Amino acid sequence: MTREETRSLLIELIEPALEEMGYELLRLDYVVGKHGHVNIYIDSEDGVRIEDCEAASRTVSDLLDQHDPIAHAYTLEVSSPGIERPLSKRKHFIKYQGEKIKLKTKREITGSRKLSGQILNAGEDNLEVLQGNGEKVFIPYDLIERANLWYTGPEIEQMAKLNRERGLKKADE
Repeated sequence: MTREETRSLLIELIEPALEEMGYELLRLDYVVGKHGHVNIYIDSEDGVRIEDCEAASRTVSDLLDQHDPIAHAYTLEVSSPGIERPLSKRKHFIKYQGEKIKLKTKREITGSRKLSGQILNAGEDNLEVLQGNGEKVFIPYDLIERANLWYTGPEIEQMAKLNRERGLKKADE
């Protein structure tokens, strides 16, 4: 079984259980090798706390033990999406239209597999992105290997300011 086939099998096995718990599977990364990994990113309407990750991890671990779809040793990790959350479904791209993203494609588009810019339109089959050089590029969803929201200096400063106004502090303050 190829890595991608195993990844698809894992999603098919895990996603319904997570949905039953009230979580959305945002992305599943599967890394083969001596130090194999299954990394799962979840979200929910109320956000994700460490307790949510622990509960999801126990459920997924039990499922993987029961079905044994991976023939080698691996580490299971369940995480919240974080600030630069993964975007993997068309509905994610629709929700974040107007935001900056960075993405990697399965093959070169406009001379590169790595692109970044602002989501202009999440169409039916393609994502329209305005790159920093002012060029628009259309990327078929099936060519997107991975995509994340992307925050640069000004956006991070703006979020820090909002957090200070709300009384939240950084860990080192």
